Amino acid sequence: MQQLISFATDYSRYVLKGGTKFYTWMGSLGVLMLGMLYVFYLQNTEGLIVTGMTSQIHDGLYFANLVFLVGVAAGAVTIVFPAYAYHHEGMHKVAVLGEMLAITAVIMVMMFVFAHMGRPDRLWHMIPPWGIYSFSSMLGWDVMVLNGYLILNFVCGFYYLWCKYTGNPINNKWFLPLVYVAIVWALSIHTVTAFLISTMPSRPMWFHSMMPIRFITTAFAAGPALIILIFLIIRKNTKFWVDDSAIKLLTTIVTWCLGIAIFLTLSEVVVELYARTEHANGLYYLMFGLHGLTRLVPWFWSAVALMVGAFILFLMPSFRNDFKKLVIPCVMAFTGIWIEKGMGLIVPGFIPSPIGEVTEYYPSFVEVLLSLGIWAFGFFILTILLKGAIGILLGEIKYGGQAAAAK
Repeated sequence: MQQLISFATDYSRYVLKGGTKFYTWMGSLGVLMLGMLYVFYLQNTEGLIVTGMTSQIHDGLYFANLVFLVGVAAGAVTIVFPAYAYHHEGMHKVAVLGEMLAITAVIMVMMFVFAHMGRPDRLWHMIPPWGIYSFSSMLGWDVMVLNGYLILNFVCGFYYLWCKYTGNPINNKWFLPLVYVAIVWALSIHTVTAFLISTMPSRPMWFHSMMPIRFITTAFAAGPALIILIFLIIRKNTKFWVDDSAIKLLTTIVTWCLGIAIFLTLSEVVVELYARTEHANGLYYLMFGLHGLTRLVPWFWSAVALMVGAFILFLMPSFRNDFKKLVIPCVMAFTGIWIEKGMGLIVPGFIPSPIGEVTEYYPSFVEVLLSLGIWAFGFFILTILLKGAIGILLGEIKYGGQAAAAK
Protein backbone atom coordinates (compact mmCIF):
# COMPACT_ATOMS: atom_id res chain seq x y z
CA MET A 1 0.00 0.00 0.00
CA GLN A 2 2.89 2.34 0.79
CA GLN A 3 4.35 1.73 -2.67
CA LEU A 4 0.98 2.42 -4.27
CA ILE A 5 0.59 5.72 -2.41
CA SER A 6 4.15 6.64 -3.32
CA PHE A 7 3.47 5.81 -6.98
CA ALA A 8 0.36 8.01 -7.08
CA THR A 9 2.11 10.86 -5.27
CA ASP A 10 5.27 10.82 -7.38
CA TYR A 11 3.28 10.43 -10.59
CA SER A 12 0.98 13.37 -9.75
CA ARG A 13 3.85 15.58 -8.62
CA TYR A 14 5.74 14.93 -11.83
CA VAL A 15 2.89 15.52 -14.29
CA LEU A 16 1.82 18.77 -12.62
CA LYS A 17 5.22 20.39 -13.16
CA GLY A 18 6.16 22.00 -16.44
CA GLY A 19 7.17 25.10 -18.31
CA THR A 20 5.23 27.91 -19.95
CA LYS A 21 4.43 25.83 -23.04
CA PHE A 22 2.96 23.03 -20.91
CA TYR A 23 0.76 25.32 -18.81
CA THR A 24 -0.41 27.24 -21.90
CA TRP A 25 -1.42 23.96 -23.55
CA MET A 26 -3.24 22.65 -20.49
CA GLY A 27 -4.88 26.03 -19.87
CA SER A 28 -6.20 26.20 -23.44
CA LEU A 29 -7.69 22.73 -23.04
CA GLY A 30 -9.21 23.83 -19.73
CA VAL A 31 -11.02 26.75 -21.41
CA LEU A 32 -12.59 24.39 -23.94
CA MET A 33 -13.61 22.04 -21.14
CA LEU A 34 -15.38 24.89 -19.34
CA GLY A 35 -17.27 25.63 -22.54
CA MET A 36 -18.17 21.95 -22.74
CA LEU A 37 -19.66 22.03 -19.25
CA TYR A 38 -21.74 25.08 -20.12
CA VAL A 39 -23.29 23.63 -23.30
CA PHE A 40 -23.75 20.27 -21.59
CA TYR A 41 -25.79 22.12 -18.95
CA LEU A 42 -27.86 23.73 -21.72
CA GLN A 43 -28.44 20.40 -23.40
CA ASN A 44 -29.58 18.72 -20.20
CA THR A 45 -31.88 21.55 -19.14
CA GLU A 46 -33.43 22.40 -22.52
CA GLY A 47 -33.15 18.97 -24.15
CA LEU A 48 -31.68 17.72 -27.41
CA ILE A 49 -33.68 20.39 -29.25
CA VAL A 50 -30.57 22.61 -28.88
CA THR A 51 -28.73 20.23 -31.23
CA GLY A 52 -29.17 19.87 -34.97
CA MET A 53 -30.56 16.35 -34.61
CA THR A 54 -34.19 15.59 -35.45
CA SER A 55 -36.59 12.66 -35.43
CA GLN A 56 -35.40 11.80 -38.95
CA ILE A 57 -31.67 12.17 -38.15
CA HIS A 58 -31.14 11.17 -34.54
CA ASP A 59 -27.39 10.42 -34.79
CA GLY A 60 -25.12 13.33 -35.59
CA LEU A 61 -21.76 14.78 -34.59
CA TYR A 62 -21.67 12.95 -31.24
CA PHE A 63 -22.19 9.53 -32.78
CA ALA A 64 -19.77 10.33 -35.61
CA ASN A 65 -17.01 11.11 -33.11
CA LEU A 66 -17.92 8.01 -31.10
CA VAL A 67 -17.46 5.76 -34.13
CA PHE A 68 -14.21 7.46 -35.14
CA LEU A 69 -12.65 7.30 -31.67
CA VAL A 70 -13.37 3.60 -31.33
CA GLY A 71 -11.12 3.24 -34.37
CA VAL A 72 -8.42 5.37 -32.74
CA ALA A 73 -8.58 3.14 -29.65
CA ALA A 74 -8.32 0.00 -31.78
CA GLY A 75 -5.48 1.56 -33.79
CA ALA A 76 -3.24 1.49 -30.72
CA VAL A 77 -2.85 -2.25 -31.32
CA THR A 78 -0.58 -1.41 -34.27
CA ILE A 79 2.07 -0.65 -31.63
CA VAL A 80 1.35 -3.45 -29.17
CA PHE A 81 1.10 -6.26 -31.74
CA PRO A 82 4.55 -5.73 -33.38
CA ALA A 83 6.08 -5.14 -29.95
CA TYR A 84 4.97 -8.41 -28.35
CA ALA A 85 4.13 -10.75 -31.26
CA TYR A 86 7.16 -9.88 -33.42
CA HIS A 87 9.46 -8.54 -30.69
CA HIS A 88 10.09 -5.28 -32.55
CA GLU A 89 12.57 -3.47 -30.32
CA GLY A 90 11.61 0.06 -31.36
CA MET A 91 7.92 -0.65 -30.80
CA HIS A 92 8.51 -2.40 -27.49
CA LYS A 93 10.06 0.76 -26.05
CA VAL A 94 6.89 2.73 -26.79
CA ALA A 95 4.20 0.04 -26.44
CA VAL A 96 2.99 1.46 -23.14
CA LEU A 97 2.43 4.84 -24.81
CA GLY A 98 0.04 3.16 -27.24
CA GLU A 99 -1.85 1.72 -24.30
CA MET A 100 -2.15 5.19 -22.80
CA LEU A 101 -3.67 6.40 -26.08
CA ALA A 102 -6.13 3.49 -26.06
CA ILE A 103 -7.21 4.34 -22.51
CA THR A 104 -7.78 7.97 -23.46
CA ALA A 105 -9.70 7.16 -26.64
CA VAL A 106 -12.08 4.80 -24.82
CA ILE A 107 -12.72 7.43 -22.12
CA MET A 108 -13.61 9.92 -24.88
CA VAL A 109 -15.92 7.36 -26.50
CA MET A 110 -17.75 6.93 -23.19
CA MET A 111 -18.13 10.70 -22.89
CA PHE A 112 -19.65 10.87 -26.38
CA VAL A 113 -22.04 8.06 -25.40
CA PHE A 114 -22.95 10.14 -22.36
CA ALA A 115 -23.52 13.25 -24.51
CA HIS A 116 -25.46 11.33 -27.14
CA MET A 117 -27.94 9.89 -24.65
CA GLY A 118 -29.42 13.27 -23.85
CA ARG A 119 -30.60 12.04 -20.46
CA PRO A 120 -27.63 11.01 -18.24
CA ASP A 121 -30.00 9.47 -15.70
CA ARG A 122 -30.81 6.79 -18.29
CA LEU A 123 -27.22 5.57 -18.45
CA TRP A 124 -28.00 2.72 -16.06
CA HIS A 125 -30.04 1.08 -18.83
CA MET A 126 -26.74 -0.04 -20.36
CA ILE A 127 -25.59 -1.84 -17.22
CA PRO A 128 -26.18 -5.59 -17.51
CA PRO A 129 -28.30 -7.35 -16.50
CA TRP A 130 -30.56 -4.56 -15.15
CA GLY A 131 -30.56 -2.18 -18.10
CA ILE A 132 -33.13 -2.71 -20.82
CA TYR A 133 -30.48 -1.97 -23.48
CA SER A 134 -27.64 -4.01 -21.99
CA PHE A 135 -28.14 -7.14 -24.13
CA SER A 136 -30.95 -6.25 -26.51
CA SER A 137 -29.19 -3.19 -27.96
CA MET A 138 -26.00 -3.36 -30.04
CA LEU A 139 -24.93 -0.11 -28.36
CA GLY A 140 -25.11 -1.93 -25.03
CA TRP A 141 -22.80 -4.65 -26.38
CA ASP A 142 -20.49 -1.96 -27.77
CA VAL A 143 -20.23 -0.24 -24.39
CA MET A 144 -19.48 -3.59 -22.73
CA VAL A 145 -16.62 -4.53 -25.07
CA LEU A 146 -15.24 -0.98 -24.80
CA ASN A 147 -15.20 -1.20 -21.02
CA GLY A 148 -13.43 -4.54 -21.29
CA TYR A 149 -10.83 -3.00 -23.60
CA LEU A 150 -10.39 -0.08 -21.21
CA ILE A 151 -9.76 -2.42 -18.27
CA LEU A 152 -7.30 -4.56 -20.27
CA ASN A 153 -5.23 -1.57 -21.37
CA PHE A 154 -5.36 0.02 -17.93
CA VAL A 155 -4.11 -3.16 -16.23
CA CYS A 156 -1.43 -3.91 -18.84
CA GLY A 157 -0.22 -0.32 -19.15
CA PHE A 158 -0.06 0.60 -15.50
CA TYR A 159 1.28 -2.79 -14.41
CA TYR A 160 4.18 -2.27 -16.84
CA LEU A 161 4.76 1.24 -15.48
CA TRP A 162 4.47 -0.06 -11.91
CA CYS A 163 7.22 -2.62 -12.54
CA LYS A 164 9.43 0.07 -14.07
CA TYR A 165 8.70 2.38 -11.13
CA THR A 166 9.50 -0.19 -8.42
CA GLY A 167 12.26 -1.99 -10.32
CA ASN A 168 10.48 -5.33 -10.04
CA PRO A 169 10.53 -7.85 -12.93
CA ILE A 170 7.40 -8.27 -15.04
CA ASN A 171 5.47 -11.47 -14.37
CA ASN A 172 5.14 -12.69 -17.95
CA LYS A 173 3.11 -15.75 -16.92
CA TRP A 174 -0.03 -13.63 -16.72
CA PHE A 175 1.09 -10.35 -18.30
CA LEU A 176 1.75 -11.67 -21.82
CA PRO A 177 -1.51 -13.67 -22.07
CA LEU A 178 -3.35 -10.51 -21.00
CA VAL A 179 -1.55 -8.50 -23.69
CA TYR A 180 -2.54 -11.04 -26.36
CA VAL A 181 -6.15 -10.95 -25.15
CA ALA A 182 -6.06 -7.15 -25.46
CA ILE A 183 -4.73 -7.45 -29.03
CA VAL A 184 -7.62 -9.67 -30.08
CA TRP A 185 -10.05 -7.53 -28.09
CA ALA A 186 -8.96 -4.46 -30.08
CA LEU A 187 -10.40 -6.03 -33.22
CA SER A 188 -13.64 -6.86 -31.43
CA ILE A 189 -14.41 -3.31 -30.30
CA HIS A 190 -14.47 -1.87 -33.82
CA THR A 191 -16.20 -4.94 -35.21
CA VAL A 192 -19.04 -4.55 -32.71
CA THR A 193 -19.15 -0.81 -33.47
CA ALA A 194 -19.55 -1.68 -37.16
CA PHE A 195 -22.36 -4.10 -36.26
CA LEU A 196 -23.97 -1.18 -34.45
CA ILE A 197 -24.95 0.34 -37.80
CA SER A 198 -24.60 -2.54 -40.29
CA THR A 199 -27.40 -4.55 -38.64
CA MET A 200 -30.08 -2.05 -39.66
CA PRO A 201 -31.94 -3.32 -42.77
CA SER A 202 -33.83 -0.04 -43.03
CA ARG A 203 -30.57 1.84 -43.69
CA PRO A 204 -29.32 0.52 -47.08
CA MET A 205 -26.14 2.60 -47.00
CA TRP A 206 -24.93 0.69 -43.91
CA PHE A 207 -26.58 -2.67 -44.43
CA HIS A 208 -23.73 -4.75 -45.87
CA SER A 209 -21.09 -7.13 -44.54
CA MET A 210 -18.18 -4.97 -45.74
CA MET A 211 -18.74 -2.45 -42.96
CA PRO A 212 -16.60 -4.20 -40.27
CA ILE A 213 -13.72 -4.54 -42.74
CA ARG A 214 -13.96 -0.85 -43.66
CA PHE A 215 -13.96 0.05 -39.99
CA ILE A 216 -10.84 -2.01 -39.23
CA THR A 217 -8.85 -0.66 -42.19
CA THR A 218 -9.68 2.97 -41.43
CA ALA A 219 -8.90 2.37 -37.75
CA PHE A 220 -5.46 1.03 -38.64
CA ALA A 221 -4.85 4.13 -40.75
CA ALA A 222 -6.23 6.92 -38.53
CA GLY A 223 -4.93 5.50 -35.23
CA PRO A 224 -1.30 5.10 -36.31
CA ALA A 225 -1.42 8.48 -38.12
CA LEU A 226 -2.29 10.14 -34.80
CA ILE A 227 0.34 8.05 -32.99
CA ILE A 228 3.02 9.17 -35.45
CA LEU A 229 2.12 12.82 -34.80
CA ILE A 230 2.26 12.22 -31.04
CA PHE A 231 5.64 10.47 -31.33
CA LEU A 232 7.07 13.35 -33.36
CA ILE A 233 5.85 15.82 -30.71
CA ILE A 234 7.40 13.67 -27.96
CA ARG A 235 10.74 13.53 -29.79
CA LYS A 236 10.77 17.30 -30.17
CA ASN A 237 9.60 18.34 -26.69
CA THR A 238 10.93 15.67 -24.30
CA LYS A 239 14.14 13.78 -23.59
CA PHE A 240 12.46 10.51 -24.53
CA TRP A 241 13.59 9.28 -27.93
CA VAL A 242 11.22 7.30 -30.15
CA ASP A 243 13.23 5.11 -32.55
CA ASP A 244 13.04 5.85 -36.26
CA SER A 245 12.20 2.18 -36.86
CA ALA A 246 8.96 2.51 -34.87
CA ILE A 247 7.82 5.57 -36.84
CA LYS A 248 8.74 3.98 -40.18
CA LEU A 249 6.82 0.79 -39.37
CA LEU A 250 3.75 2.83 -38.38
CA THR A 251 4.09 4.80 -41.62
CA THR A 252 4.04 1.55 -43.60
CA ILE A 253 0.93 0.39 -41.73
CA VAL A 254 -0.86 3.69 -42.37
CA THR A 255 0.06 3.67 -46.05
CA TRP A 256 -1.33 0.26 -46.91
CA CYS A 257 -4.34 0.37 -44.61
CA LEU A 258 -5.24 3.76 -46.08
CA GLY A 259 -4.88 2.31 -49.57
CA ILE A 260 -7.20 -0.58 -48.71
CA ALA A 261 -9.72 1.84 -47.15
CA ILE A 262 -9.76 3.95 -50.33
CA PHE A 263 -10.21 0.81 -52.46
CA LEU A 264 -13.17 -0.34 -50.33
CA THR A 265 -14.78 3.10 -50.52
CA LEU A 266 -14.44 3.28 -54.29
CA SER A 267 -15.72 -0.29 -54.63
CA GLU A 268 -18.84 0.66 -52.73
CA VAL A 269 -19.34 3.68 -54.98
CA VAL A 270 -19.19 1.49 -58.11
CA VAL A 271 -21.50 -1.21 -56.72
CA GLU A 272 -24.09 1.26 -55.39
CA LEU A 273 -24.20 3.67 -58.32
CA TYR A 274 -23.84 1.25 -61.23
CA ALA A 275 -27.47 0.13 -60.98
CA ARG A 276 -28.59 3.39 -59.30
CA THR A 277 -31.53 1.91 -57.41
CA GLU A 278 -33.38 3.77 -54.66
CA HIS A 279 -31.15 2.02 -52.12
CA ALA A 280 -28.24 4.11 -53.39
CA ASN A 281 -29.96 7.44 -52.61
CA GLY A 282 -27.98 7.94 -49.40
CA LEU A 283 -24.63 7.65 -51.19
CA TYR A 284 -25.92 9.66 -54.16
CA TYR A 285 -26.99 12.45 -51.79
CA LEU A 286 -23.55 12.39 -50.16
CA MET A 287 -21.73 12.61 -53.49
CA PHE A 288 -23.95 14.85 -55.61
CA GLY A 289 -26.90 15.99 -53.49
CA LEU A 290 -30.56 15.01 -53.66
CA HIS A 291 -33.58 17.16 -54.55
CA GLY A 292 -31.40 20.26 -54.45
CA LEU A 293 -30.00 19.52 -50.97
CA THR A 294 -26.17 19.47 -51.05
CA ARG A 295 -24.90 20.31 -47.56
CA LEU A 296 -22.78 17.15 -47.19
CA VAL A 297 -21.36 17.10 -50.73
CA PRO A 298 -18.30 19.24 -49.85
CA TRP A 299 -17.59 16.93 -46.88
CA PHE A 300 -17.47 13.84 -49.09
CA TRP A 301 -15.20 15.28 -51.76
CA SER A 302 -12.94 16.86 -49.13
CA ALA A 303 -12.53 13.45 -47.47
CA VAL A 304 -11.72 11.80 -50.81
CA ALA A 305 -9.19 14.50 -51.71
CA LEU A 306 -7.50 14.29 -48.30
CA MET A 307 -7.34 10.48 -48.23
CA VAL A 308 -6.14 10.06 -51.81
CA GLY A 309 -3.71 12.96 -51.46
CA ALA A 310 -2.31 11.51 -48.22
CA PHE A 311 -1.91 8.07 -49.83
CA ILE A 312 0.05 9.56 -52.74
CA LEU A 313 2.31 11.51 -50.36
CA PHE A 314 2.91 8.39 -48.22
CA LEU A 315 4.12 6.58 -51.36
CA MET A 316 6.70 9.31 -52.02
CA PRO A 317 10.03 8.64 -50.24
CA SER A 318 10.65 12.38 -49.92
CA PHE A 319 7.62 12.60 -47.59
CA ARG A 320 7.70 9.12 -46.07
CA ASN A 321 11.31 9.32 -44.90
CA ASP A 322 11.43 13.00 -43.96
CA PHE A 323 9.86 13.26 -40.51
CA LYS A 324 9.28 16.99 -40.92
CA LYS A 325 7.23 16.46 -44.08
CA LEU A 326 5.62 13.30 -42.71
CA VAL A 327 3.36 15.47 -40.56
CA ILE A 328 1.48 16.66 -43.67
CA PRO A 329 0.14 13.28 -44.93
CA CYS A 330 -0.55 12.15 -41.36
CA VAL A 331 -2.76 15.18 -40.70
CA MET A 332 -4.44 14.75 -44.09
CA ALA A 333 -5.14 11.04 -43.49
CA PHE A 334 -6.42 11.62 -39.96
CA THR A 335 -8.73 14.45 -41.04
CA GLY A 336 -9.96 12.65 -44.15
CA ILE A 337 -10.84 9.50 -42.22
CA TRP A 338 -12.57 11.56 -39.51
CA ILE A 339 -14.81 13.05 -42.20
CA GLU A 340 -15.33 9.72 -43.98
CA LYS A 341 -16.19 7.87 -40.77
CA GLY A 342 -18.29 10.70 -39.38
CA MET A 343 -20.20 13.17 -41.50
CA GLY A 344 -19.57 11.03 -44.58
CA LEU A 345 -20.96 7.79 -43.15
CA ILE A 346 -23.25 8.31 -40.16
CA VAL A 347 -25.36 11.25 -41.37
CA PRO A 348 -26.10 10.15 -44.99
CA GLY A 349 -27.24 6.78 -43.66
CA PHE A 350 -30.38 8.59 -42.46
CA ILE A 351 -30.99 10.38 -45.78
CA PRO A 352 -33.54 9.60 -47.08
CA SER A 353 -35.49 8.07 -44.20
CA PRO A 354 -37.13 4.60 -44.59
CA ILE A 355 -40.35 6.32 -45.68
CA GLY A 356 -38.59 8.55 -48.21
CA GLU A 357 -38.24 11.80 -46.24
CA VAL A 358 -35.20 13.88 -47.18
CA THR A 359 -34.07 16.01 -44.23
CA GLU A 360 -30.67 17.65 -43.96
CA TYR A 361 -28.58 17.84 -40.80
CA TYR A 362 -25.90 20.23 -39.67
CA PRO A 363 -24.43 20.33 -36.16
CA SER A 364 -25.42 23.22 -33.94
CA PHE A 365 -23.08 25.40 -31.87
CA VAL A 366 -23.91 23.29 -28.81
CA GLU A 367 -22.83 20.09 -30.56
CA VAL A 368 -19.64 21.62 -31.92
CA LEU A 369 -18.55 23.13 -28.60
CA LEU A 370 -19.46 20.00 -26.63
CA SER A 371 -17.51 17.85 -29.09
CA LEU A 372 -14.51 20.19 -28.95
CA GLY A 373 -14.67 20.08 -25.15
CA ILE A 374 -14.65 16.28 -25.11
CA TRP A 375 -11.66 16.25 -27.46
CA ALA A 376 -9.95 18.80 -25.20
CA PHE A 377 -10.66 16.62 -22.16
CA GLY A 378 -9.23 13.65 -24.03
CA PHE A 379 -6.01 15.47 -24.90
CA PHE A 380 -5.83 16.73 -21.30
CA ILE A 381 -5.95 13.14 -20.01
CA LEU A 382 -3.58 11.93 -22.74
CA THR A 383 -1.02 14.61 -21.86
CA ILE A 384 -1.08 13.55 -18.21
CA LEU A 385 -0.84 9.83 -19.02
CA LEU A 386 1.94 10.24 -21.58
CA LYS A 387 3.96 12.66 -19.46
CA GLY A 388 3.83 10.37 -16.43
CA ALA A 389 4.65 7.28 -18.51
CA ILE A 390 7.63 9.04 -20.14
CA GLY A 391 8.86 10.15 -16.72
CA ILE A 392 8.85 6.53 -15.50
CA LEU A 393 10.49 5.22 -18.70
CA LEU A 394 13.24 7.84 -18.36
CA GLY A 395 13.78 6.89 -14.71
CA GLU A 396 12.79 10.35 -13.47
CA ILE A 397 9.96 8.80 -11.45
CA LYS A 398 11.06 5.83 -9.39
CA TYR A 399 10.31 4.32 -6.02
CA GLY A 400 12.50 5.61 -3.25
CA GLY A 401 13.81 8.47 -5.36
CA GLN A 402 12.80 12.08 -5.71
CA ALA A 403 10.57 12.67 -8.74
CA ALA A 404 12.56 14.91 -11.01
CA ALA A 405 11.07 18.18 -12.16
CA ALA A 406 9.67 18.00 -15.68
CA LYS A 407 11.27 20.18 -18.30
